[in-house]
Amino acid sequence: MIARIRALEARGHRRSIGIGLAAATALVSGFSVFVNASAVRAFGDPVLFTTLKNGVAAVVLVAIALAVVDRAPARVRSLSPRSLAGLAVIGVVGGGIPFVLFFTGLANASAPAAALIHKTLFVWVALLAAVLLRERLGGLQIGALAVLVVAQLLILPADGLAWTAGEWMIAAATGMWAVEVIVAKRLLRDVPSPVAAAARMGIGLVLLLGYVAISGGLAGIGALGMEQWAWVLLTGGLLSAYVASWYAALRRAPASAVTAILTLGAPITAALQLVANGQVPAPTALAGHGAVLAAGVVIAWLALRPAGATAKGAAASSVAA
Repeated sequence: MIARIRALEARGHRRSIGIGLAAATALVSGFSVFVNASAVRAFGDPVLFTTLKNGVAAVVLVAIALAVVDRAPARVRSLSPRSLAGLAVIGVVGGGIPFVLFFTGLANASAPAAALIHKTLFVWVALLAAVLLRERLGGLQIGALAVLVVAQLLILPADGLAWTAGEWMIAAATGMWAVEVIVAKRLLRDVPSPVAAAARMGIGLVLLLGYVAISGGLAGIGALGMEQWAWVLLTGGLLSAYVASWYAALRRAPASAVTAILTLGAPITAALQLVANGQVPAPTALAGHGAVLAAGVVIAWLALRPAGATAKGAAASSVAA
């Protein structure tokens, strides 16, 4: 698979690979949300659960980095101080603090509010990417992003939402994840995506373990049964696949497009819920999922257009010469 991706990149398909990886990440996300809904119910402490799950993901991602990156330890040691600082940042604001904020906030926020706030991630990434990464957003792209916003409101109605300390925590976590995307996008110019993914989860795990130890949650590990450990392994494996494919997509495609395409995970989760327990979304939610699919396809198509236009232009110049 790695060799195939490198061969396609050598033939000028870098951006299309990135969009494909973003779609794969959305697929993993859809399954992960569905599976995590059951896994969380098996744990009394959601922060302990996410720490253990992230620990599994960190181990898997470190193993992947060692397997696919030539002389990975030496490669890390040769990184510039700026790149090393970037790895530390994504570990703190991506893999560490926001997880604590998010799951602590969930204990105090309403479920619809938490989901809606987190689903606005693509908006903040698009704004930051336009300003800090100079990613150009045309009229069609802005329109598609607006459709995604409306779609989220259809799927997760804002009626009766309150704003408490829990919502503030989730908003802060979402903001940190948006900053992580921008930092990671710049960092991935010089750092292999498997290395960045491993650093994100590995450094974040250290912070999470420290928080759980201070809060006295480590004692709960001894009380876990086989079923709970099975959930940890399953969700940790899904998380490692999500982070690996997400960072690989960010390395190759625009940050705004990659993050927007991730919203395609919501219709996948809804489909799984329908198959598993016959849970049919409300008509407005169905309309929202349809709008997400339509907008996601448009955003993916628009993200591929510059590469296609460039290739055609180059071919035309070659013929003219």
